[in-house]
Amino acid sequence: MKNISKALIVCIFLFSALTLTAQITDTVWISSLDLSLATTGWGEKGINRSCMGNPIRLNGKEYKRGFGTHAPSLLYIKLDGYVQRFHATVGVDDEEKNSTGSVTFSIYGDGELLCKTSTLVSGGVSEEINTNIVGIDTLLLAVDGTADGINYDHADWANAYILVKKGRPFSISRPMEPAYILTPRAPATPRINGPKIYGTRPGHDFIYRIPATGNKPMKFSVKGLPKGLTVNKTTGIITGKTAESGRFETIITVKNDVGETSRKFTIVAGKQIALTPPLGWNSWNCFACAIDQEKVMAAADAMEKSGLADYGWSYINIDDCWMIQSESDDPVVGGAPRDENSNMRTNKKFPDIKALTDYIHSKGLKAGIYSGPGPRTCAGYTACYQHEDADALQFAKWGFDYLKYDWCDYERIAKDHSLPELKKPYIVMRDALEKCGRDIVYSLCQYGMGDVWRWGAEVGGNCWRTTGDITDNWNSVEAIGFGQAGLEYYSGPGHWNDPDMLVVGKVGWGPDLHPTNLSPNEQYTHISLWALLNSPLLIGCDMTQLDDFTFSLLTNSEVLDINQDPLGMQAARISKEEGLEIWARNLEDGSKAVGLFNRGMRQEQIVLKRSILDIPGDYIVRDVWKQEDIGSLGDSYAAVVPAHGVKLLRIYKQ
Repeated sequence: MKNISKALIVCIFLFSALTLTAQITDTVWISSLDLSLATTGWGEKGINRSCMGNPIRLNGKEYKRGFGTHAPSLLYIKLDGYVQRFHATVGVDDEEKNSTGSVTFSIYGDGELLCKTSTLVSGGVSEEINTNIVGIDTLLLAVDGTADGINYDHADWANAYILVKKGRPFSISRPMEPAYILTPRAPATPRINGPKIYGTRPGHDFIYRIPATGNKPMKFSVKGLPKGLTVNKTTGIITGKTAESGRFETIITVKNDVGETSRKFTIVAGKQIALTPPLGWNSWNCFACAIDQEKVMAAADAMEKSGLADYGWSYINIDDCWMIQSESDDPVVGGAPRDENSNMRTNKKFPDIKALTDYIHSKGLKAGIYSGPGPRTCAGYTACYQHEDADALQFAKWGFDYLKYDWCDYERIAKDHSLPELKKPYIVMRDALEKCGRDIVYSLCQYGMGDVWRWGAEVGGNCWRTTGDITDNWNSVEAIGFGQAGLEYYSGPGHWNDPDMLVVGKVGWGPDLHPTNLSPNEQYTHISLWALLNSPLLIGCDMTQLDDFTFSLLTNSEVLDINQDPLGMQAARISKEEGLEIWARNLEDGSKAVGLFNRGMRQEQIVLKRSILDIPGDYIVRDVWKQEDIGSLGDSYAAVVPAHGVKLLRIYKQ
């Protein structure tokens, strides 16, 4: 009997110990994880601090632990083991209590939304989150801006922790789907690509390379060329000077060993250029100040040899850092900024810039240059202030066809941000360009200040940046791209809204490059939306390192046809509901280009109703990326669209 009692006592003790052990939990603070793997829309990733580096404060209360970030922001956490709950107090940090910040916080478990706060605003109340995460493998903490944009959206996950029974959660990089190619290979038979209309000014140098895919070699001919222009029958490069104004309807014919094709091509000799958005490459997003003459020549070679030029890509644009940095004692970039005649000098990384433009032009491509209206450029190199006439003439003599003109250092010259002050430096350079005797596309880079889209054309701009600089993450691309809604009224032939350059392929803003941080779905969204927006398309990656996937993104002829459509009508957002958006635009042939976009975190079905397109009769739905018809429209068309993905369609009359 005593032995039984002892056994019972032991069993009771073991049971009690196991029960106590089962109840023991560990607190894993979010700020103890590797927050470098999080994304943030601006500022720093705050470890127990705000994104500005201040103590975390919400509603007057200071929190010793937490994650300070800025919308939009993502943090993925692998819940290794058995976890119970996630807890946090969330809101807009008190450092912005007098601003207009407004955000929402969301928790996703394995792609499913677990909870979402109401809209939390600067100076408003915070909210408590206490969410059951039992059985979840991957947790996502997301912060999003609201309809007023992301300005001042300093968001705090205060006192944020995970209750853990077993294992140790850890942060991970954002999961991405594998790359998948949708663009079919170009056939062996000839196809003429690129714009169907082209603007030039009478008496100015004309250079245009006919873009055509198919087996090489090819033979080119053009009927109806205006007087003064000729075409090289082997290269397809049209050169010369138009003798008079007018609209000239030409017919381009291309032949190879397996076929022949023809297409209409309209040349308009008059006051307006850039009748379709520029297609090309810019050095900044890959090389920044690591650019030199050899890299630019290599870019021109790559555009030709890769076949990009056969799809209409034509501009090779040098960004900042080609000039003298007068304050530098570096013998390569330092020195006297101008010669004895006040002409701007290049640094030693560009020993013969005229030879460089001649080399670019020999391929039928165009050359672009960068400067600004202030004394210095953004990177501190010599700019055009008080030398505008001389510099415009110098750019023309060197043979440049494109000028990106960046506000930056003019900030210390301008009295304020009133419209007269914002317009003034761009009017000065416009007048200088008009006297230089060369067609130079004029790109205004001043980040959308003063609603530049309303007056950019007035000061001579052919395109104008509508936003700050883009970076290669979803937060940036999403905010900039979908932020173009409502600007469609200000875009058209000769004057284009510019939401900044492309961030696909290998980028890096310096000598060290990396594959873009955009997922494949996000890259399809990026290219599709920019095409619908009539944006100038400027490749930002190293074209000498193009992989098959990036090449496929940049060489879908039907996607590029949307961007280069002669009607020049920018897409408008026609539907928006819980992260699902539909954008549409009319095309010259009477069809419509339509993008079904899923900005959410999981795949969703998007239904396109005939009624919102306002089209009667029978219409065919064509998948633009796959270049195949997929059925009739009927009363509606439904597609399953992946997270952060797109379905790009053309709807045309049967």
